Amino acid sequence: MTQAPKDRPLRRGWTTGACATAATRAAFEALVTGAAPPDPVEIALPSGKRVAFALAEFARGEDDARAAIVKDAGDDPDVTHGALIRATVRRAAPGAGVIFKAGEGVGTITRPGLPLPPGEPAINPVPRAMMRQTIEEAAQRLGVGADAEIEISIPHGEEMAKHTLNGRLGIVGGLSVLGTTGIVTPFSCAAWIDSIHRGVDVARASGLAHVAGTTGSTSEAAVRDLYDLPEAALIEMGDFVGGFLKYLRAHPVERVTIGGGFAKMTKLAQGRLDLHSGRSSVDLAQLGDTARRAGADEETVFRVKHANSALDALLIARAEGVDLAAPVARGAWETAAKALGSADVLLEVIVFDREGRLLAQTPFGKAGDA
Repeated sequence: MTQAPKDRPLRRGWTTGACATAATRAAFEALVTGAAPPDPVEIALPSGKRVAFALAEFARGEDDARAAIVKDAGDDPDVTHGALIRATVRRAAPGAGVIFKAGEGVGTITRPGLPLPPGEPAINPVPRAMMRQTIEEAAQRLGVGADAEIEISIPHGEEMAKHTLNGRLGIVGGLSVLGTTGIVTPFSCAAWIDSIHRGVDVARASGLAHVAGTTGSTSEAAVRDLYDLPEAALIEMGDFVGGFLKYLRAHPVERVTIGGGFAKMTKLAQGRLDLHSGRSSVDLAQLGDTARRAGADEETVFRVKHANSALDALLIARAEGVDLAAPVARGAWETAAKALGSADVLLEVIVFDREGRLLAQTPFGKAGDA
Protein backbone atom coordinates (compact mmCIF):
# COMPACT_ATOMS: atom_id res chain seq x y z
CA MET A 1 0.00 0.00 0.00
CA THR A 2 1.22 3.48 -0.83
CA GLN A 3 2.17 5.37 2.31
CA ALA A 4 0.16 8.44 3.23
CA PRO A 5 1.88 11.80 2.77
CA LYS A 6 3.35 13.03 6.04
CA ASP A 7 1.65 16.42 5.70
CA ARG A 8 -1.89 15.10 5.99
CA PRO A 9 -3.80 13.07 8.59
CA LEU A 10 -4.06 9.34 8.00
CA ARG A 11 -7.23 8.42 6.12
CA ARG A 12 -9.67 6.11 7.88
CA GLY A 13 -11.32 3.21 6.08
CA TRP A 14 -14.12 0.68 6.37
CA THR A 15 -14.14 -2.68 8.08
CA THR A 16 -14.89 -5.93 6.31
CA GLY A 17 -18.12 -6.08 8.31
CA ALA A 18 -19.28 -2.67 7.05
CA CYS A 19 -18.54 -3.65 3.45
CA ALA A 20 -20.38 -6.96 3.88
CA THR A 21 -23.37 -5.11 5.35
CA ALA A 22 -23.55 -2.72 2.40
CA ALA A 23 -23.30 -5.61 -0.07
CA THR A 24 -26.03 -7.45 1.85
CA ARG A 25 -28.35 -4.44 1.77
CA ALA A 26 -27.95 -4.04 -1.99
CA ALA A 27 -28.45 -7.74 -2.72
CA PHE A 28 -31.52 -8.03 -0.48
CA GLU A 29 -33.25 -5.03 -2.03
CA ALA A 30 -32.54 -6.34 -5.52
CA LEU A 31 -33.83 -9.78 -4.59
CA VAL A 32 -37.11 -8.39 -3.23
CA THR A 33 -37.78 -5.74 -5.86
CA GLY A 34 -36.44 -7.51 -8.92
CA ALA A 35 -34.73 -4.26 -9.91
CA ALA A 36 -31.19 -3.01 -9.73
CA PRO A 37 -30.23 -1.97 -6.19
CA PRO A 38 -29.46 1.60 -5.18
CA ASP A 39 -25.90 2.61 -5.99
CA PRO A 40 -24.37 3.89 -3.79
CA VAL A 41 -26.05 1.84 -1.09
CA GLU A 42 -26.52 3.28 2.40
CA ILE A 43 -26.19 1.50 5.75
CA ALA A 44 -26.09 2.46 9.42
CA LEU A 45 -22.92 1.99 11.45
CA PRO A 46 -23.17 0.82 15.09
CA SER A 47 -22.84 4.47 16.15
CA GLY A 48 -25.99 5.32 14.19
CA LYS A 49 -24.09 7.29 11.56
CA ARG A 50 -25.24 6.51 8.02
CA VAL A 51 -22.66 5.99 5.29
CA ALA A 52 -22.82 5.01 1.61
CA PHE A 53 -20.79 2.55 -0.46
CA ALA A 54 -20.37 2.30 -4.23
CA LEU A 55 -21.13 -1.11 -5.70
CA ALA A 56 -18.36 -2.99 -7.47
CA GLU A 57 -20.65 -5.66 -8.92
CA PHE A 58 -24.26 -6.73 -9.03
CA ALA A 59 -26.05 -9.76 -10.46
CA ARG A 60 -29.50 -11.29 -10.00
CA GLY A 61 -30.35 -14.95 -10.44
CA GLU A 62 -33.56 -16.92 -10.33
CA ASP A 63 -33.64 -17.22 -6.54
CA ASP A 64 -30.76 -15.07 -5.36
CA ALA A 65 -29.09 -11.71 -5.80
CA ARG A 66 -25.44 -10.83 -5.44
CA ALA A 67 -23.64 -7.56 -4.75
CA ALA A 68 -20.08 -6.68 -3.84
CA ILE A 69 -18.04 -3.82 -2.42
CA VAL A 70 -14.31 -3.23 -2.82
CA LYS A 71 -12.91 -2.75 0.66
CA ASP A 72 -11.11 0.53 1.28
CA ALA A 73 -9.09 0.31 4.50
CA GLY A 74 -7.86 3.89 4.18
CA ASP A 75 -4.21 4.28 5.11
CA ASP A 76 -4.20 1.17 7.30
CA PRO A 77 -1.87 -1.63 6.08
CA ASP A 78 -4.77 -4.08 6.18
CA VAL A 79 -4.31 -7.40 4.37
CA THR A 80 -7.87 -7.08 3.03
CA HIS A 81 -7.44 -3.58 1.55
CA GLY A 82 -8.74 -3.75 -2.02
CA ALA A 83 -10.46 -7.10 -1.48
CA LEU A 84 -13.86 -7.77 -3.01
CA ILE A 85 -16.45 -8.36 -0.26
CA ARG A 86 -19.42 -10.15 -1.80
CA ALA A 87 -22.86 -10.97 -0.39
CA THR A 88 -25.20 -13.48 -2.01
CA VAL A 89 -28.69 -13.24 -0.53
CA ARG A 90 -31.54 -15.75 -0.81
CA ARG A 91 -35.00 -15.66 0.71
CA ALA A 92 -35.41 -17.85 3.80
CA ALA A 93 -38.55 -19.52 5.10
CA PRO A 94 -40.98 -17.20 6.92
CA GLY A 95 -39.92 -16.85 10.55
CA ALA A 96 -36.42 -18.19 9.90
CA GLY A 97 -34.82 -14.78 10.48
CA VAL A 98 -31.33 -14.13 9.15
CA ILE A 99 -29.07 -17.11 8.43
CA PHE A 100 -25.33 -16.70 7.83
CA LYS A 101 -23.18 -18.87 5.57
CA ALA A 102 -19.46 -18.84 4.74
CA GLY A 103 -18.75 -18.60 1.04
CA GLU A 104 -15.44 -18.70 -0.77
CA GLY A 105 -12.62 -17.18 1.27
CA VAL A 106 -14.56 -16.83 4.54
CA GLY A 107 -13.42 -19.08 7.36
CA THR A 108 -15.27 -21.52 9.57
CA ILE A 109 -14.74 -21.76 13.33
CA THR A 110 -13.41 -25.14 14.50
CA ARG A 111 -12.37 -24.50 18.12
CA PRO A 112 -14.26 -23.41 21.23
CA GLY A 113 -13.50 -20.15 22.98
CA LEU A 114 -14.40 -17.69 20.23
CA PRO A 115 -17.54 -15.50 20.36
CA LEU A 116 -19.30 -18.03 18.12
CA PRO A 117 -19.39 -21.84 18.46
CA PRO A 118 -17.49 -24.32 16.27
CA GLY A 119 -19.14 -24.91 12.91
CA GLU A 120 -20.27 -21.30 12.51
CA PRO A 121 -19.02 -19.00 9.75
CA ALA A 122 -16.32 -16.61 10.99
CA ILE A 123 -18.62 -13.61 10.74
CA ASN A 124 -18.25 -11.80 14.05
CA PRO A 125 -21.17 -10.72 16.25
CA VAL A 126 -21.11 -6.98 15.43
CA PRO A 127 -21.09 -7.49 11.63
CA ARG A 128 -23.91 -10.01 12.09
CA ALA A 129 -25.89 -7.44 14.06
CA MET A 130 -25.25 -4.83 11.36
CA MET A 131 -26.47 -7.18 8.64
CA ARG A 132 -29.58 -8.15 10.60
CA GLN A 133 -30.37 -4.48 11.16
CA THR A 134 -29.99 -3.59 7.50
CA ILE A 135 -32.19 -6.53 6.44
CA GLU A 136 -34.86 -5.48 8.96
CA GLU A 137 -34.74 -1.86 7.77
CA ALA A 138 -35.07 -2.84 4.12
CA ALA A 139 -37.75 -5.45 4.81
CA GLN A 140 -39.86 -2.97 6.75
CA ARG A 141 -39.58 -0.38 3.98
CA LEU A 142 -40.45 -2.93 1.30
CA GLY A 143 -43.24 -4.58 3.28
CA VAL A 144 -41.75 -8.09 3.39
CA GLY A 145 -40.48 -10.44 6.07
CA ALA A 146 -36.94 -10.01 7.34
CA ASP A 147 -36.02 -13.61 6.53
CA ALA A 148 -32.88 -14.14 4.48
CA GLU A 149 -29.88 -16.38 4.00
CA ILE A 150 -26.69 -14.33 3.65
CA GLU A 151 -23.59 -15.92 2.18
CA ILE A 152 -20.47 -13.78 2.47
CA SER A 153 -17.51 -14.54 0.25
CA ILE A 154 -14.11 -12.93 -0.26
CA PRO A 155 -12.30 -14.13 -3.39
CA HIS A 156 -8.72 -15.16 -2.56
CA GLY A 157 -9.59 -14.87 1.12
CA GLU A 158 -8.07 -18.24 1.97
CA GLU A 159 -4.70 -17.04 0.67
CA MET A 160 -5.04 -13.69 2.50
CA ALA A 161 -5.85 -15.53 5.73
CA LYS A 162 -2.35 -17.03 5.72
CA HIS A 163 -1.14 -13.56 6.71
CA THR A 164 -3.49 -13.39 9.71
CA LEU A 165 -3.75 -15.30 13.00
CA ASN A 166 -6.87 -17.19 11.90
CA GLY A 167 -5.11 -20.53 11.57
CA ARG A 168 -3.82 -20.23 15.13
CA LEU A 169 -7.36 -19.55 16.35
CA GLY A 170 -8.76 -22.59 14.58
CA ILE A 171 -10.54 -20.58 11.86
CA VAL A 172 -10.07 -22.58 8.66
CA GLY A 173 -10.82 -21.90 5.03
CA GLY A 174 -10.42 -18.14 4.93
CA LEU A 175 -10.76 -14.77 6.60
CA SER A 176 -12.96 -13.50 9.41
CA VAL A 177 -15.55 -10.79 8.79
CA LEU A 178 -14.57 -8.29 11.47
CA GLY A 179 -15.38 -4.87 12.84
CA THR A 180 -16.87 -3.34 15.96
CA THR A 181 -17.45 0.23 14.74
CA GLY A 182 -17.51 -0.22 10.98
CA ILE A 183 -14.53 2.14 10.72
CA VAL A 184 -10.85 1.23 10.39
CA THR A 185 -8.53 3.57 12.27
CA PRO A 186 -5.11 3.45 10.59
CA PHE A 187 -2.40 1.64 12.54
CA SER A 188 -4.66 1.10 15.54
CA CYS A 189 -3.70 -2.60 15.36
CA ALA A 190 -7.12 -3.37 16.82
CA ALA A 191 -7.52 -6.53 14.75
CA TRP A 192 -4.17 -7.91 15.92
CA ILE A 193 -4.89 -7.20 19.58
CA ASP A 194 -8.34 -8.73 19.21
CA SER A 195 -6.70 -11.86 17.76
CA ILE A 196 -4.38 -12.03 20.79
CA HIS A 197 -7.41 -11.89 23.09
CA ARG A 198 -9.23 -14.53 21.08
CA GLY A 199 -6.13 -16.72 21.25
CA VAL A 200 -6.22 -16.56 25.05
CA ASP A 201 -9.94 -17.39 24.96
CA VAL A 202 -9.33 -20.44 22.76
CA ALA A 203 -6.51 -21.65 25.02
CA ARG A 204 -8.70 -21.32 28.12
CA ALA A 205 -11.66 -23.01 26.45
CA SER A 206 -9.34 -25.86 25.45
CA GLY A 207 -8.40 -26.35 29.11
CA LEU A 208 -4.76 -25.36 28.64
CA ALA A 209 -2.98 -24.37 31.86
CA HIS A 210 0.17 -22.95 30.23
CA VAL A 211 0.24 -20.30 27.48
CA ALA A 212 3.20 -18.57 25.90
CA GLY A 213 3.25 -15.11 24.37
CA THR A 214 6.10 -14.63 21.93
CA THR A 215 7.34 -11.68 19.91
CA GLY A 216 7.98 -13.56 16.67
CA SER A 217 8.38 -16.85 14.86
CA THR A 218 11.92 -17.51 16.11
CA SER A 219 11.04 -17.14 19.79
CA GLU A 220 7.82 -19.09 19.26
CA ALA A 221 9.71 -22.04 17.75
CA ALA A 222 12.21 -21.92 20.61
CA VAL A 223 9.47 -21.94 23.26
CA ARG A 224 7.71 -24.78 21.49
CA ASP A 225 10.92 -26.80 21.55
CA LEU A 226 11.37 -26.11 25.27
CA TYR A 227 7.90 -27.14 26.36
CA ASP A 228 6.30 -29.05 23.49
CA LEU A 229 3.23 -26.82 23.81
CA PRO A 230 0.25 -27.36 21.51
CA GLU A 231 -0.45 -24.71 18.86
CA ALA A 232 -3.42 -23.31 20.79
CA ALA A 233 -1.10 -22.48 23.72
CA LEU A 234 1.21 -20.35 21.55
CA ILE A 235 0.02 -16.75 21.32
CA GLU A 236 1.75 -14.61 18.70
CA MET A 237 1.60 -11.36 20.65
CA GLY A 238 4.18 -9.59 18.47
CA ASP A 239 4.91 -6.18 19.98
CA PHE A 240 1.73 -6.06 22.05
CA VAL A 241 2.95 -7.58 25.30
CA GLY A 242 0.80 -5.10 27.25
CA GLY A 243 -2.35 -6.13 25.40
CA PHE A 244 -1.52 -9.79 26.06
CA LEU A 245 -0.76 -9.42 29.77
CA LYS A 246 -3.61 -7.06 30.60
CA TYR A 247 -6.09 -9.45 29.02
CA LEU A 248 -4.61 -12.32 31.02
CA ARG A 249 -5.10 -10.25 34.18
CA ALA A 250 -8.85 -10.52 33.66
CA HIS A 251 -8.74 -13.98 32.02
CA PRO A 252 -5.96 -15.83 33.86
CA VAL A 253 -4.33 -19.19 33.28
CA GLU A 254 -2.03 -21.06 35.65
CA ARG A 255 1.31 -20.47 33.89
CA VAL A 256 2.47 -17.78 31.46
CA THR A 257 5.69 -17.67 29.48
CA ILE A 258 6.90 -14.49 27.78
CA GLY A 259 9.53 -15.16 25.13
CA GLY A 260 11.40 -12.82 22.83
CA GLY A 261 14.67 -11.58 21.47
CA PHE A 262 17.18 -9.60 23.46
CA ALA A 263 16.26 -6.14 22.12
CA LYS A 264 12.52 -6.49 22.69
CA MET A 265 13.00 -8.01 26.14
CA THR A 266 15.32 -5.11 26.97
CA LYS A 267 12.49 -2.70 26.13
CA LEU A 268 10.19 -4.73 28.39
CA ALA A 269 12.80 -4.65 31.16
CA GLN A 270 12.92 -0.87 30.77
CA GLY A 271 9.17 -0.60 31.36
CA ARG A 272 7.81 -0.57 27.80
CA LEU A 273 4.66 -2.60 27.12
CA ASP A 274 4.52 -1.73 23.41
CA LEU A 275 7.67 -3.15 21.84
CA HIS A 276 7.24 -1.78 18.30
CA SER A 277 10.36 -0.05 16.99
CA GLY A 278 8.30 2.95 15.92
CA ARG A 279 6.78 3.43 19.39
CA SER A 280 9.60 2.55 21.76
CA SER A 281 13.36 2.15 21.65
CA VAL A 282 16.08 0.63 23.78
CA ASP A 283 17.60 3.12 26.21
CA LEU A 284 21.30 2.33 25.76
CA ALA A 285 22.30 4.57 28.67
CA GLN A 286 20.03 2.56 30.94
CA LEU A 287 21.40 -0.66 29.45
CA GLY A 288 24.90 0.57 30.29
CA ASP A 289 23.82 1.00 33.92
CA THR A 290 22.50 -2.57 33.80
CA ALA A 291 25.92 -3.70 32.56
CA ARG A 292 27.61 -1.88 35.44
CA ARG A 293 25.37 -3.67 37.97
CA ALA A 294 26.24 -6.94 36.22
CA GLY A 295 29.93 -6.32 36.92
CA ALA A 296 31.14 -4.47 33.82
CA ASP A 297 34.07 -2.08 34.18
CA GLU A 298 33.62 1.56 33.24
CA GLU A 299 35.17 1.19 29.80
CA THR A 300 32.69 -1.57 28.95
CA VAL A 301 29.84 0.47 30.40
CA PHE A 302 30.87 3.38 28.17
CA ARG A 303 30.97 1.15 25.10
CA VAL A 304 27.54 -0.33 25.89
CA LYS A 305 26.06 3.14 26.30
CA HIS A 306 27.46 4.15 22.91
CA ALA A 307 26.70 0.89 21.10
CA ASN A 308 24.98 0.93 17.70
CA SER A 309 22.13 -1.28 18.89
CA ALA A 310 20.97 -3.57 21.67
CA LEU A 311 22.55 -6.52 19.86
CA ASP A 312 25.85 -4.64 19.59
CA ALA A 313 25.66 -3.89 23.33
CA LEU A 314 25.05 -7.57 24.06
CA LEU A 315 28.10 -8.59 22.03
CA ILE A 316 30.29 -5.95 23.67
CA ALA A 317 29.30 -7.15 27.14
CA ARG A 318 29.67 -10.81 26.21
CA ALA A 319 33.21 -10.23 24.90
CA GLU A 320 34.10 -8.89 28.34
CA GLY A 321 32.50 -11.80 30.17
CA VAL A 322 29.48 -9.77 31.33
CA ASP A 323 26.06 -11.42 31.21
CA LEU A 324 23.56 -8.76 30.15
CA ALA A 325 20.77 -11.18 29.25
CA ALA A 326 20.12 -12.42 32.80
CA PRO A 327 19.42 -8.99 34.35
CA VAL A 328 17.35 -8.06 31.28
CA ALA A 329 15.25 -11.19 31.81
CA ARG A 330 14.75 -10.32 35.49
CA GLY A 331 13.79 -6.75 34.66
CA ALA A 332 11.39 -7.93 31.97
CA TRP A 333 9.81 -10.31 34.48
CA GLU A 334 9.22 -7.46 36.93
CA THR A 335 7.56 -5.27 34.27
CA ALA A 336 5.44 -8.15 33.00
CA ALA A 337 4.43 -9.22 36.51
CA LYS A 338 3.19 -5.73 37.35
CA ALA A 339 1.14 -5.62 34.14
CA LEU A 340 -0.25 -9.09 34.83
CA GLY A 341 -1.01 -8.22 38.43
CA SER A 342 -2.45 -11.61 39.36
CA ALA A 343 -1.17 -13.31 42.49
CA ASP A 344 -2.18 -16.78 41.37
CA VAL A 345 -0.44 -16.78 37.96
CA LEU A 346 3.06 -18.21 37.61
CA LEU A 347 5.13 -16.15 35.19
CA GLU A 348 8.49 -16.62 33.49
CA VAL A 349 10.49 -14.66 30.91
CA ILE A 350 12.85 -16.22 28.38
CA VAL A 351 15.35 -14.29 26.27
CA PHE A 352 16.61 -15.72 22.97
CA ASP A 353 19.15 -14.65 20.40
CA ARG A 354 18.28 -14.18 16.73
CA GLU A 355 18.81 -17.87 16.01
CA GLY A 356 16.51 -18.93 18.85
CA ARG A 357 19.28 -19.96 21.23
CA LEU A 358 18.47 -19.43 24.89
CA LEU A 359 20.30 -16.49 26.48
CA ALA A 360 18.49 -16.25 29.83
CA GLN A 361 15.45 -17.65 31.59
CA THR A 362 13.85 -16.60 34.85
CA PRO A 363 12.27 -19.20 37.12
CA PHE A 364 8.48 -19.26 37.28
CA GLY A 365 7.31 -16.90 40.01
CA LYS A 366 3.97 -15.60 41.24
CA ALA A 367 3.17 -12.40 39.38
CA GLY A 368 1.48 -11.02 42.47
CA ASP A 369 4.82 -11.07 44.30
CA ALA A 370 6.29 -8.38 42.02
